[in-house]
Amino acid sequence: MFLERFHAVENDHIQISAPQASRFAKEIAGDFNPIHDPDARRFCVPGDLLFALVLSHFGLSEKMTFRFRSLVGNGVSLRFQEKDDGNIDVCDDAGKVYLEVTRDGALTRDEKIIEDFIRCYVAASGKNFPHTLQPLMESRDVMFNPDRPMVMYESMSLSLSSLEIPSPELELDKADLEAAGKRGNVTLDYHLTSGGKSCGEVTKSLVLGGLRPYSIEAMDAVLEEFYRLKARGVDYGSETAGA
Repeated sequence: MFLERFHAVENDHIQISAPQASRFAKEIAGDFNPIHDPDARRFCVPGDLLFALVLSHFGLSEKMTFRFRSLVGNGVSLRFQEKDDGNIDVCDDAGKVYLEVTRDGALTRDEKIIEDFIRCYVAASGKNFPHTLQPLMESRDVMFNPDRPMVMYESMSLSLSSLEIPSPELELDKADLEAAGKRGNVTLDYHLTSGGKSCGEVTKSLVLGGLRPYSIEAMDAVLEEFYRLKARGVDYGSETAGA
């Protein structure tokens, strides 16, 4: 599958190097969040890559929920475990859980269907910032810390009426932001269509950190840096073990 370039398998464990994670974020998701840069002090693997690897290893089910419990750093050795109840944990050898997945309903392992769905979902996810979040924050008169922008996955769920979904498309239906002190809770609801027909719903929950009053000048600086990085293109840093 196309994900082979973005991880390595060793002794039944999966490792994702910082360059691999950065490559996935930029090439597949169009995500230029600095936290995915290989040399970022607080580097973490994109949640969308973990999501994609789960689908590639275990298939796509009609109903799935992904709960992100902890950030994955550079080269962490991960175990993707199917439990007795059919649910999935992504954890390390110390037992630390990074991602919990519950699933139900029919299952497909068709590689074409799974790749198309991954690419569709990740492309929509990569538009979270600035396309969706910037106007949403402005409308609520809050924003994240411009010196340390933090936009983190909390969970995502999908509910499909069919697993026959050629050329799927995700369309944002509703976006909401609730501020709770310095934390912002974002909910994004999407319609999934295929061939112009509705075939499911997807919901994402994100967390914004360091909330403060919205500043046009500060946000303009964040946007300028975002588009500078995007124009610079893909910079994966130096390749490391597992790349």
